[in-house]
Amino acid sequence: MEFFRIRRDIPFMRHALIFNVISALTFVAAVFFLATRGLHFSIEFTGGINMQVAYAQAADVEKIRTTVEKLNYGEVLVQPFGSSRDVIIRLPIAKGVKQSDVAATVFDNLCKAENGTVSVRQVTSPKGEQVTRPVCSAGTAEPVTQQSVEFVGPQVGRELAVNGAYALLAVIAGIMIYLAFRFEWKFAVAAIIANLHDVIIILGFFAFFQWEFNLTVLAAVLAVLGYSVNESVVIFDRIREAFRRYRKMNTHEVIDHAITSTMSRTIITHGSTQMMVLSMLIFGGPTLHGFAIALTIGICFGIYSSVFVAAAIAMWLGLKRED
Repeated sequence: MEFFRIRRDIPFMRHALIFNVISALTFVAAVFFLATRGLHFSIEFTGGINMQVAYAQAADVEKIRTTVEKLNYGEVLVQPFGSSRDVIIRLPIAKGVKQSDVAATVFDNLCKAENGTVSVRQVTSPKGEQVTRPVCSAGTAEPVTQQSVEFVGPQVGRELAVNGAYALLAVIAGIMIYLAFRFEWKFAVAAIIANLHDVIIILGFFAFFQWEFNLTVLAAVLAVLGYSVNESVVIFDRIREAFRRYRKMNTHEVIDHAITSTMSRTIITHGSTQMMVLSMLIFGGPTLHGFAIALTIGICFGIYSSVFVAAAIAMWLGLKRED
């Protein structure tokens, strides 16, 4: 499907050096911020407390956040989970204090904010087991209930970080092997350089603005890798077809024709995807904010790198008809 067709090839490769210089400067800036500021890792990576509480009525997230922040345990994340009554509270590790005491203090203050008092009772867990759990009572009602408390240690966080890095390397290796078999090693090297350019720039944004880097953001980074390489494969396919079809064109002209002929498809595909991602960014709330913003940055730079950077690098590597 095409909404429009460009009749004359746009001379993209005439400005390939400019595109590559812009990419190099952006890449260096991202690496600089990663080295100087570093990533702001979430509790999944650094360790901390995950509490899930349920309210009898719709939870007031801002009130809950204010109540917990007054305890001065550090940066607090409060977000809805599932229904409007369920809330997840995440706190970093508090030094010099037992984590169980931190969880008890948080629940006690949440209960007091609802004009209730906390008592310890034997209750039946969702698995049917009898467990001891604090209960908030206000008269005959229970305005807030503690559903679960999980303690994530620093060692678990380090393992997650290492496993996430391994997952990223495995994806990169798989993409490179696939492209080397599907096309030729010059295409594989060009695509990997372009895709790493996208990943580093996403991480650079998160380092510069100190946005929280959590597991959903890592998932978005891996998704961007696959999304970006798909665009590169489409353009590489068109380059290969153009080399076979247009015998009188040189390498520059073939690449310009391939990119121009895929412009309509690129605008339709990425435009529709970006609309969906922006809707998640605007209406998805705190839970999807990191995931959506990582995808937004990745899609924008993925288009740029796939269209301008990957093809240009393949050209600099000496791509020719015989390949």
